[in-house]
Amino acid sequence: MMTMVFAVEEINHNSSLLPGVKLGYHIIDCCDHIPTGLQALFSVKNTGYYLNENTREEIKTKESSTCLYYSPVPAVIGLAPSSSTRAVAHTLGPFNIPLVSYFSTCTCLTDKHLYPSFLRTVPSDLFQVRGLVKLVTFLGWFWVGTIGTMDDYSLYGIQAFSNQFGRQGGCVAFHLTIPTSPTMAEIQEMTDTLESSTARVVVVFATEGKLLNLFSEGTLGFTFPGVSIPGLKEFLLNVRPSPKPGMEFFNMFWEEHFGCKLEFESQRAKDYEADDFNPVCTGSEDLRNTDSSYSDVSQVRISYNVYKAVYAVAHALHTFLNCDSAGPSGGLCEKHSSFSNGQFLQYLKMVNFTNQFDDKVYFDSNGEPVPLYDIINWQKDSKDKIRFIKVGTYDGSAPQREQLQIKKNTIVWTKGQLQVPVSQCSAPCPPGSRQATRQGEPKCCFDCLPCADGEISNQTGSTECTKCPEYFWSDKEKVKCVAGEEEFLSFYDTMGIILVALTLLGFLLTTIITIVFHSFRFTPIVKANNSEISFLLLLSLKLCFLCSLVFIGQPSWWTCRLRQAAFGISFVLCLSCLLVKTIVVLLAFRTNVPGSKGRKLFGTSQQRILIICATAPQICLCSGWVLGAPPFPFRNPNYQALTGKIVVECKEPWPPGFYLVLGYIGLLAFVCLLLAFFGRKLPDTFNEAKFISFSMLIFWAVWISFIPAYVSSPGKFSVAVEIFAILASSFGLLLCIFVPKCYIILLHPERNIKKGMTGKYPR
Repeated sequence: MMTMVFAVEEINHNSSLLPGVKLGYHIIDCCDHIPTGLQALFSVKNTGYYLNENTREEIKTKESSTCLYYSPVPAVIGLAPSSSTRAVAHTLGPFNIPLVSYFSTCTCLTDKHLYPSFLRTVPSDLFQVRGLVKLVTFLGWFWVGTIGTMDDYSLYGIQAFSNQFGRQGGCVAFHLTIPTSPTMAEIQEMTDTLESSTARVVVVFATEGKLLNLFSEGTLGFTFPGVSIPGLKEFLLNVRPSPKPGMEFFNMFWEEHFGCKLEFESQRAKDYEADDFNPVCTGSEDLRNTDSSYSDVSQVRISYNVYKAVYAVAHALHTFLNCDSAGPSGGLCEKHSSFSNGQFLQYLKMVNFTNQFDDKVYFDSNGEPVPLYDIINWQKDSKDKIRFIKVGTYDGSAPQREQLQIKKNTIVWTKGQLQVPVSQCSAPCPPGSRQATRQGEPKCCFDCLPCADGEISNQTGSTECTKCPEYFWSDKEKVKCVAGEEEFLSFYDTMGIILVALTLLGFLLTTIITIVFHSFRFTPIVKANNSEISFLLLLSLKLCFLCSLVFIGQPSWWTCRLRQAAFGISFVLCLSCLLVKTIVVLLAFRTNVPGSKGRKLFGTSQQRILIICATAPQICLCSGWVLGAPPFPFRNPNYQALTGKIVVECKEPWPPGFYLVLGYIGLLAFVCLLLAFFGRKLPDTFNEAKFISFSMLIFWAVWISFIPAYVSSPGKFSVAVEIFAILASSFGLLLCIFVPKCYIILLHPERNIKKGMTGKYPR
């Protein structure tokens, strides 16, 4: 209050601001009570206060029909409580009477539809809330409680804080509202809540006086920037009690501060009649000899907001009264007996000046000032008295990363600790894990689950695990991605070694049988139905065994192109030879039928042509496939989730190619089986058709079971399935067709004669 008086006096003695005009004022106390505040407001209704050119005296006039709209009161500075301010601002708004508050911070007052004439020199709670959220998250507090009082400042402030804090990942553990007159039971209940909660940090929206004992524990708080106003201390110390109107507040302060009573306070003197312990005030008591917050003006904060508000009104009047224009007044301000409050309000909204402290004073479109805060720490000095120590700043108009500036090492926490307190429902999850919210509990209460295979988290407190890029996999600790391990059917795998051994065994057996047949090539059993085809069949079986080796090892450009082509052509050549042998067997017995010419029509040349014709389509198909859409090496990451490895395989850009190759092989096998089935009743001694039938049954059983096994097998196992099918069908053909003949050649040579072949050998 006295700072406002000081600012008015300072302006009245300033010849460059409002020259020739002196400001007056009228002070009314709202007692932090809405009805009292409104009553004080309406007390101005019938009494106007004009600007007088020469004196500061108050000129009172009666007003009737003009009401408040034409009131000569240019502006109202106040109030402190947001609730009272809302009521007064709502009343003054329709009359365009400016209300400039120095301490009402409620965000609700930003609504220009409800409060069109409201302005303030104190930032809105919106910025204070943003600063609080930044502060608590900066200090690592995401689990806090909130305490408020039963007023608009507390209600709107805590609601805004909870919303913004939640968006930053924070949680409110509890909320307590302190009643105006709490009972002992209510106090005990709040105390129990505070003590039982795991939150070690409490965010408070309340005035200092209501929670003074709580603040003494080491509190951090947002306050307004403080300055040292030159001349203010001397002005305050020189004020003396006076019976003049308007000095009632100071007189009350004087009596309370010095513990005495003033004689000229007649009404108050009656109240003191029964008090024999308070001496009479002399009026000469010296404030310099005492220590109080009244005389401590080293850093005024709230009073500075009042100071700026008075100067804002003065600068608006200066512009409104054309004080800078040269005219008949000789550089003085133009005098008006009355003026429109609506006009003055617009001038006040456009105020923009820099004061003596280099602070810009202006109002934005919502009537808000620059959002600047000091962050202070309540610290006890050696005398156990509380001192406010500045530990940081918050500038809501600065870029995001530069808004909060704080020095942790200057903060003193509860019981003198220097370490930042920890307030958390659950400890942050270590790297390699993620948070899993507990059902029915706030998101700050969670369990830590390890990242799944192929995912990592390399920061403490990760809410999600990050999936590794393609061809990469998580390490053992799940904190970094490493290059994925490649997998293919290697020659050094156990499975690879077994398949190679079977391949070499098959090739060796085929070679031995070839040697046996070559050694006994002039015997009847070898010469029967064209020995040339038998040797060609043995050659194709060798190729069938050897082609499986191309499937083993790391796929390369040439192996991917060669493997399916070699497999397809080798088996077709083998089946073509079997087809010719089956036809020869059938035709051999038809030559006994009178008039049959089958043997003559299907001679050696025709057999060769049939083999070539049966093999040629497969050669064309494989050539076109390899040249048109060749398979290529491909690192398949699809199996990483199952095995954690990258499967190196041959990618087939044209999948129908493989099934066409396999289908043609199946067609030849079916024709062979069908023809061999027709010759099943030939004489037993010469019935090679039944061995061909049996070999084809094995062939069909292997390859029919191959398709679903091949499709469903992952990674290198699909290659192993195909090799197994190749080897199984090759062994089936080798054993069914040639082993019986080798048995006769080596163990029963007496049957290896022409009569033995017709069933007429000696017993």
